Amino acid sequence: MVLNESFEDWFGRLAGLPAGGRAHPWQVELAGRQELADHSIRIPTGFGKTLGALGAWLWNRVQRRDPNWPRRLVWCLPMRVLVEQTDAEIRAALGRVGLLQDAGDGHMSGVGVHRLMGGVAAGEWLLHPEREAVLVGTQDMLLSRAMNRGYGSFRARWPMEFGLLNQDCLWVMDEVQLMDVGLATSVQLQAFRREDERAGKALRPARTWWMSATLQPAWLAKSPEAESLIPGRRQSRVEPAARRGPLWEGVRKPVDLRAVASPDVLADIAAEAHKDLGRGRDGPTLLVLNTVRDAISVFRALQARSDLPGAELRLVHSRFRGADRARWREDFLHRGACAPGAERIIVATQVVEAGVDISAALLVTQLAPWASLVQRFGRAARWGGSARIVVADHLPLDSALTPDALRARRERAALPYTLDELEAAREALALLDDVAPRHLEAFEDAHPRMLDALYPYVPRHMLLRHEVDELFDTAADLSGADVDISRFIRSGDERDLSVFWAAIARGEVPAPSLRPDRDALCAVPFLDAREWLCGKETKDRRAPRLAAGRRAWVWDYLAGAWRFAQRRDLFPGQTVLVASDTGGYDERLGWTPDNRTPVRAVDAVAPRAEDQADASEDDESLSAIPAWQTIATHGAQVGREATSAAHGIGERYQRIVHLAGRWHDAGKALPPFQRSISAGDRPARGDLAKAPPAAWLPPRRMYPDPPAAPRRGFRHELASTLALFDVLVRHAPDHPALLGPWRELLAATGAPAAAASPSGVDPTPIEREVISLGADDFDLLAYLVCAHHGKVRVAWHASPADQDAGDSVLRLRGVRDGEIL
Repeated sequence: MVLNESFEDWFGRLAGLPAGGRAHPWQVELAGRQELADHSIRIPTGFGKTLGALGAWLWNRVQRRDPNWPRRLVWCLPMRVLVEQTDAEIRAALGRVGLLQDAGDGHMSGVGVHRLMGGVAAGEWLLHPEREAVLVGTQDMLLSRAMNRGYGSFRARWPMEFGLLNQDCLWVMDEVQLMDVGLATSVQLQAFRREDERAGKALRPARTWWMSATLQPAWLAKSPEAESLIPGRRQSRVEPAARRGPLWEGVRKPVDLRAVASPDVLADIAAEAHKDLGRGRDGPTLLVLNTVRDAISVFRALQARSDLPGAELRLVHSRFRGADRARWREDFLHRGACAPGAERIIVATQVVEAGVDISAALLVTQLAPWASLVQRFGRAARWGGSARIVVADHLPLDSALTPDALRARRERAALPYTLDELEAAREALALLDDVAPRHLEAFEDAHPRMLDALYPYVPRHMLLRHEVDELFDTAADLSGADVDISRFIRSGDERDLSVFWAAIARGEVPAPSLRPDRDALCAVPFLDAREWLCGKETKDRRAPRLAAGRRAWVWDYLAGAWRFAQRRDLFPGQTVLVASDTGGYDERLGWTPDNRTPVRAVDAVAPRAEDQADASEDDESLSAIPAWQTIATHGAQVGREATSAAHGIGERYQRIVHLAGRWHDAGKALPPFQRSISAGDRPARGDLAKAPPAAWLPPRRMYPDPPAAPRRGFRHELASTLALFDVLVRHAPDHPALLGPWRELLAATGAPAAAASPSGVDPTPIEREVISLGADDFDLLAYLVCAHHGKVRVAWHASPADQDAGDSVLRLRGVRDGEIL
């Protein structure tokens, strides 16, 4: 940090501006606001939305050390490709000002940047909530975690992610025009956070910024709670008087609307225009299609042409693995690859509508909703100059059909959009001959009555308060299923699960340690995945199991193992392991369900101890460390660490967190846990909490349940919690945490007062701390102890191991009635 440096000078370094370069006025104004508020940011493409929002947070939270700004910046995007690009841009900017956290630095100074895109790598942000961090992820990954049902995350980790994403956060909802119902959900969640804040239930602030070049105030007003619970929402935009400079003046983007009968015809139009414009003389050619199917069809049609011998053809859509997408940025999806003279034709879907820093000399796009078209226009002549734009009207015109039949056919052709959206866009294009930013802004200012039709937004589902509250309990229902939240994250059928391929021999079961690296994951629409792996269902044919020749597995949390997938297991957010010889992927085309060629596997990763422990109900991997450690020693260490992490939430809560840390593993003193540790040099004592890896018996799920063996399904944190209540029973039976509202009723019946210590034994010092707590603080202590692994939370249910024990002894999560701690 440079002392006494102005924001303008600091921002110039952050953005890598040339000498004399200046921040845009809206960026200065956003960073200069002293009070953090919910905010909408409507700024045209090319005017630095990413750096503007990042710079405002960094300047206030990290540079100025303003405690009123949240410590986590949560950057939510609609697509994986945008996550990768935004992550790279944020890392580069932090590196330019020396704030990027160095993983090799033992002190972990700086700001950590973490991607949330599925897989199992949680990153340090979960383990260090006290540190500043930027979290970049898709709306699927982030909104599901904010609702306590994290896609691609282990069930035991949901509560941590839920807590950290609803407190002490600044959410940036970026490119909201692509988020559909996810936008409405983000508004509702923010309204509920503000409601909790007003009720005194929030310890740290959480705010949301909604950002897009086409953001409309009416979109945010669709939320029934928005106006009452998010008052005074501010807005950033470029006012007419400020529309000056090279990105406004002198930019030309003449547009031509043409009727196009098929993807093959569109490929012909693009090829001819590409040649007419000098084969990349002024920059690359970009084609944008509305569906993956059409993009692949156009790509294959261009491949088959013989008149483009020197052209480099590239295909870009969302159904590629991360490892293959990563090469795009290196090879061609960056500013340096768009220099004049490179003959390159990029065929893409909506994934290039936002966040891609390329500038095409020729843009050919299918007719799309107006908000999408505006974003696509921004990929042409992005840095000034001129570009040619062709909009292909692919909706059929057939005079032989009746009006109703023609409309039905056109509605099918409009998918994934609606016919009304496309017809409104066509009407707007008829009034424009140039779509440069200044012409688009002037057009919208001159035609305010058209805005409702050009920017329609009617979310199909609206998240309500009671639904969020009900999601606090993370226990599955009796069938092992969870509440489906996918309708609040994405609309329609384009809700994804993640697939990764591995070489699994016939007859083998995948090893429990097999985990995908995030670069191995491929997003697949879950309905398409069901048809691919299980076959198509009709009213006369059910296909609940895998089809012949298909092998796929999903992770079984209760068993701690991979099991064969069934149709019902293939739902949004699920991670599916597919045998390589099942096929389904091509490195040039992406996910291709009709391809039976064996898929080259991307390397798996060895799970970290915390990932392994969270992956199974019974796993205790975190208890294996190099040295022997007692419950008291480990508890003292955890108490200190937890208190440090809780810095800033108030002395009252720090005291409870410290006590919870010291008490949390008391249940490990029960014999079932102690019997799990068996080694020749085992200390002769019954209060061990940690032991070297070689000292542990194999996982308890492998054992029956005789008295002398480790016990299946045993959760030590439940025993720790029951011990807390027993402290009150033995030493303070009239404690308000036990009697609650019944104290006055019992007194009215003439019941004798309880003895101060009916056990006849004086409480220990730590027991006195427990007894001294009020009812609310004791409840919080008990909850923290019980939920500290996320595996026992709101309700205490018998596990399958309890039900299979085969005796009449009452037990819950392996804790048996009558045992002595």
